[in-house]
Amino acid sequence: MDAYRWKVEEELFLWKRKMTKRTGLIGRTSKNVQTKINGLIPEKVHKVMTESIKNMVKATLVGSNIKMKKRLPIKRSLQEQDELLKEKLTTFRKTAVVEGAGTGAGGILLGLADFPLLLSIKMKFLFEAAAVYGFDTDEYEERLYILHIFLLAFSSEEKRKETLEIMENWEQQKDLIGEMDWRDFQQEYRDYIDLVKMFQLLPGIGAMVGAVANYNLLDQLGETAMNSYRLRLLSKDEEQESSQFLK
Repeated sequence: MDAYRWKVEEELFLWKRKMTKRTGLIGRTSKNVQTKINGLIPEKVHKVMTESIKNMVKATLVGSNIKMKKRLPIKRSLQEQDELLKEKLTTFRKTAVVEGAGTGAGGILLGLADFPLLLSIKMKFLFEAAAVYGFDTDEYEERLYILHIFLLAFSSEEKRKETLEIMENWEQQKDLIGEMDWRDFQQEYRDYIDLVKMFQLLPGIGAMVGAVANYNLLDQLGETAMNSYRLRLLSKDEEQESSQFLK
């Protein structure tokens, strides 16, 4: 095993611990408050919001896939793939910062427009990430994996643990999933970003909050995407090594 793979395995171990560690007191309190608020919202409103985000995400998935230039796969080492993803993350992060500052400076109406715009940037980045690591987003299972990366990056403690367990056993789990639980998906995402993004609507500080929030959200998505695909690739390598050993 080469030195870089050792480094990656150590980073994956630390990342998985981070993904499964207990949320701090502020995070737990915020989640409890949001859960109580969600309980006060009528079921009809939940259904409308679920359908809206479901349609928005599906449209973004389709649009991002159409815009992807179908490139011939290039054989790269894991280290080269990681470095390329970091370069792409830098570009997407800059776009998100500009978008967050612009909508944050525009008051409530433009601040509300930030939600679909940022969602689109995140999804496009994830399609690029899949391509970097050699996965074909024309395949349904790869788009489903992208949604799980998204959910892992922006969800509560319990949902993170559940999602990571699925992704660690992806080859066995992917056929059992069928389709994303959209109610769960939209609720986790909204609860995760609502508090931060709410401050983006405030006059005077909206631009700064929008820029910083979007930078951090893209940074978090980049780390999650890189480690999710590392996890998948190393699992494949281990399966191949095991099958060769048994022959």
